[in-house]
Amino acid sequence: MKQWNGKPYYSFDYMLRNRFGEKVYKVALNGRMSCPNRDGTLGTGGCIFCSAGGSGDFAADPSFSVTQQIEQQIEALSQKRPIRKYIAYFQAFTNTYAPVDYLERIFSEALRHPKICALSIGTRPDCLPPEVLDLLEKLNQIKPVWVELGLQTIHERTARYIRRGYPLSCFQEAVRRLHKRNLEVIVHTILGLPGESPEDILETMEYLNGQNIQGVKLQLLHVLKGTDLASDYEKGQFRTYTREEYLDILIACLEHLSPDIVIHRITGDGPKDLLIAPLWASRKREVLNLLHHEMKIRDTWQGKFYHK
Repeated sequence: MKQWNGKPYYSFDYMLRNRFGEKVYKVALNGRMSCPNRDGTLGTGGCIFCSAGGSGDFAADPSFSVTQQIEQQIEALSQKRPIRKYIAYFQAFTNTYAPVDYLERIFSEALRHPKICALSIGTRPDCLPPEVLDLLEKLNQIKPVWVELGLQTIHERTARYIRRGYPLSCFQEAVRRLHKRNLEVIVHTILGLPGESPEDILETMEYLNGQNIQGVKLQLLHVLKGTDLASDYEKGQFRTYTREEYLDILIACLEHLSPDIVIHRITGDGPKDLLIAPLWASRKREVLNLLHHEMKIRDTWQGKFYHK
């Protein structure tokens, strides 16, 4: 079994150490933006699983400037370990959904920070107009710029249920245009969406193998307080994965994905004050340890990967 820095998959940490020569951490930022799925352009409720914080519940205080947010998080992280390099991750809501001059101001402010070595921007495929792509291409000449696209699933029936608000063709076109400008693409997927079978999930993984993407996030479905998904869960319309079920589908996804694709995330720990289910997800370190143990004892990994 091949290893990437002790892990049997091409991990984000391994990529960062090779690219930047040392351990790198993300600082999660809030650019004070909204989303077309919230402001009435497409809808007002957001995606069915999205919290009031716009999936940015761990981001810094939005009342602070970008520089202040970065410094606040660096101070907290550096108390635990010595760190010299960070990625500025604009996480909350849709981070290209604003006038381009505003985007240039906040993104440039982040890139000017001496400890920031890259910029990662969470957004939607339908929020990348030409002028924003021009800006990202220009900023990519200063420091690496990565664009994180929320796909979640390739299946249109699920996309309608979660109120994603755009067709798969929009995602494909966004990836094509980003690649044309040499911008790296990271794709967010959710494992365990209501109504999706393991086969459905693996079809999404196979589809991603055929796209020109550089990374993927595999996110366990979290049911959070205050979401419409929570209402459906409380009505008994679906159930979440057990830990064992999640490990099984997670390993299957890692087996199906191309070894060229960086695995940026393999689970997640929803905010403890918001998490309704599954409660075992709050023990992220335990889940990771079990995953690596299980992968080491499965013969299916033999010969499936090569060392980067």
